[in-house]
Amino acid sequence: MPHSNIAPQTRTRAKTLRRELTKAESAMWDMLRDFRPYGARFRRETPIGPYIADFAWLAARIVVEVDGDSHETDHGRRHDLRRDAFLRGQGFTVMRFDNDQVLDGPDYVFTTIEKHVTPFLKKEFV
Repeated sequence: MPHSNIAPQTRTRAKTLRRELTKAESAMWDMLRDFRPYGARFRRETPIGPYIADFAWLAARIVVEVDGDSHETDHGRRHDLRRDAFLRGQGFTVMRFDNDQVLDGPDYVFTTIEKHVTPFLKKEFV
C-alpha cells in the first residue's frame, strides 16, 4: 500500500523537475532560501495531490509558482485555475510570479513573499 496519495509518475516527474530548474526558478530558490534561518522550509518541485508545486512550505501551507510562457495560453490559464482551486481547497495560499517579475523585479517579489511568510517565521525577520 502506498504511503501517500501521490502517484509514482508524479513523484518521478517532480524529481526530474528538481534537476532542471529554469533560470527564474533558480533565482526564486535563492530568494526563498533567505527565509530558511527564520524557520521557512520551502521545498522545490513538491507533489501536492495530482499537482507539482514549484515551491512549497508545507507546514505554513504556502505555494510559490514561477510561470513561464506556457501559462499565458488559454490551456495554461485553465490549468492554473483548476490547480489553484485544488490547492486553495487544501488550505494553501498560492502566489504566482512570472519569469520576468522574478528576474527583473526581485525586490517586489521578495517583499510580496515576505508579507505572506512573516506570520509563520520563528524569529523576527530583519
